[in-house]
Amino acid sequence: MTTPDSVRSISAGDEAELLAAVDRWIERSLKPEVVREHDHADRYPSHIVEEMKELGLFGATVSTEYGGLGLPATTYAKIVMRVSSVWMSVTGIFNSHLMLALAIEKFGTAQQKQQWLPRLASGEVRGGLALTEPDAGTDLQGIRMTARRDGDHYVINGTKTWITNAVEGSCFALLVKTDPDAQPPHKGMSLFIAPKGPGFDSSRKLAKLGYKSIDSGELIAEDYRLPADHLIGGVEGQGFYQATGGLELGRINVASRGVGIAEGALRLATEYAQIRKTFGKPICEHQAIALKLGEMATRARAARLLTLDAAACFDRGERCDMEAGMAKYFASEAALENSTESMRIHGAYGYSKEYDIERLYRDAPLTCIGEGTNEMQRIIISKQWIKRNPAQ
Repeated sequence: MTTPDSVRSISAGDEAELLAAVDRWIERSLKPEVVREHDHADRYPSHIVEEMKELGLFGATVSTEYGGLGLPATTYAKIVMRVSSVWMSVTGIFNSHLMLALAIEKFGTAQQKQQWLPRLASGEVRGGLALTEPDAGTDLQGIRMTARRDGDHYVINGTKTWITNAVEGSCFALLVKTDPDAQPPHKGMSLFIAPKGPGFDSSRKLAKLGYKSIDSGELIAEDYRLPADHLIGGVEGQGFYQATGGLELGRINVASRGVGIAEGALRLATEYAQIRKTFGKPICEHQAIALKLGEMATRARAARLLTLDAAACFDRGERCDMEAGMAKYFASEAALENSTESMRIHGAYGYSKEYDIERLYRDAPLTCIGEGTNEMQRIIISKQWIKRNPAQ
């Protein structure tokens, strides 16, 4: 991952040691019965969050200068892949939080970095990125939340929705309009560090098909007074660029989740196909199942390589909106396809809540929507491809 001043890297040995520690934690704490219990009850995994704090995951991409692990995007992607292959929901708890930290580290003032980043890296303060509104998702310029200057404060009013960590989180990077009449609209947008408090809190948790146990909810601001020094970077009108400046990393993260689901679904299908027998032999020996497994394995591998390629591009400090878009688009579709095929390989058991594949099947569609829909990704990819390959 890049910061304003450096390109990050990690030695192969240090990365292997870190990933091994993550693997041990997954095996110890994300046991199937624990994950199923929380997912089916849609219960927040408080004890797992505490363990993730101890692992340093809330500071994974925060610079060591501020108490974080300072990981490059490639290593971070591998962590997300591993965790998501077992339980995607918990990756959202620290990823959305890291998007808040990234906005502060990349665009914040020196005082803002010193005040907030150490507490974000430790997990003392947890939160996320508050962009989406009831009538504005992909089209961020359509937001309606406003911030009006009043002396040394801003008064904020409006509603955010589908915000990850809305209920359990305590602080958010809040995108607002400081100049509602600006043309074009993005020039009137600003990004604030917004801790919950009088006039700003979550209103409700949204029920979802999948992606359970993590809170997606609404945030309401009603005459919320926020000190002016909470404006990220200290200059109005930069919010659109600040909010979208981390989307490349966000899309790499969603791609990594897609890889995890695709690989997890493949693993479950591979195990089941060797145990389940019909007509006197394991079903993996039937051509219909063998064809599915071959496609699933290839799809998962291609998704992993595309995602690591985008992460490596990000780590080199290069523009990678096309590469990140490709990875996010392909990996999320791979997650959807592999989870569906794995469920079908499981037969009736795949439709049962006693088997983990039904959770992956419910979780996968989110990856096709989050961090920009796949329809939008294809448009971004096309535009960048044409820009990089002009007609002679």
